[in-house]
Amino acid sequence: MQTANVQELKELLLKTDEEFRQLAAQHHELDHRLHELAGKAYLSDSEHVEEITLKKKKLQLKDKMEDILRRHRVDTPGSYPAPSAPRAH
Repeated sequence: MQTANVQELKELLLKTDEEFRQLAAQHHELDHRLHELAGKAYLSDSEHVEEITLKKKKLQLKDKMEDILRRHRVDTPGSYPAPSAPRAH
């Protein structure tokens, strides 16, 4: 699937899929907090643990979002290449 089509699908899912919308919102919140932590000159031990935990959670959210995208791409005709003709032997 082309990048433009993926972006269009994401935008559609943000409007129509509640689970995808919630995952995206959580992902954004974690990203915002990670940027706050990255802006600090020094992280305390607890902030360092928080950073690691947030990165893992953010990855899990992204994986779930990608699963939803993949599921919708499979359900959408024409969203993946047509199988090639069988080769003659």
